[in-house]
Amino acid sequence: MAVDRLAFERQLWHAGQRHIAGVDEAGRGPLAGPVVAAAVVVPRDWIERRWPEALAGLNDSKQLTATERECFFRELTGCAEVRYGIAAVEADQIDQLNILRATHRAMCEAVALLTPPADHALVDGLPVPALPCPHTALVKGDARSYAIAAASVLAKVTRDRRMLEADRLFPAYGFAQHKGYPPARTPRAIARHGPCPLHRRSFAPLRTAGPELW
Repeated sequence: MAVDRLAFERQLWHAGQRHIAGVDEAGRGPLAGPVVAAAVVVPRDWIERRWPEALAGLNDSKQLTATERECFFRELTGCAEVRYGIAAVEADQIDQLNILRATHRAMCEAVALLTPPADHALVDGLPVPALPCPHTALVKGDARSYAIAAASVLAKVTRDRRMLEADRLFPAYGFAQHKGYPPARTPRAIARHGPCPLHRRSFAPLRTAGPELW
């Protein structure tokens, strides 16, 4: 059966919520780079009348190709009626806070950037206690809600672009290929060159590394 990816948005709209944000993040698992969150509010007409044909294939960003993500990113950010906020928490802050709190901070900051403020948010995954508006947490929400899927794409593309820039600064680590996730070559590169400033020192195997590595 086809999934109605606007069902949650319509339910909230009919309950009187006028500014409904989808919220998602990218980059919880990598050994390097920031965790990035996005919050997206789509126009009323898209919810009530007709979802744009150009965004018909919008889905969980992990289910899309890089080319598809870039196309959807351009469509969403190029539409004046779409409101969005994007926020990042860097590797050193992740080490200080832990990745869960860092992810929540990025989500809260992304939602706080929305103007006007969101009345309600649909959040991928589990509840975010500090979020600055009421919210509904949806497990696998990026495949169940277009608003969350939109946030997923904006967060993923933003983070991937950051890691492409990181690859130019630190070419030894292959960030352009794996975006900071740990492929087989990463431990060898770290052992040979040591970690760079983008590596998360609180993550295994870096957490257990001897002082000589740092």
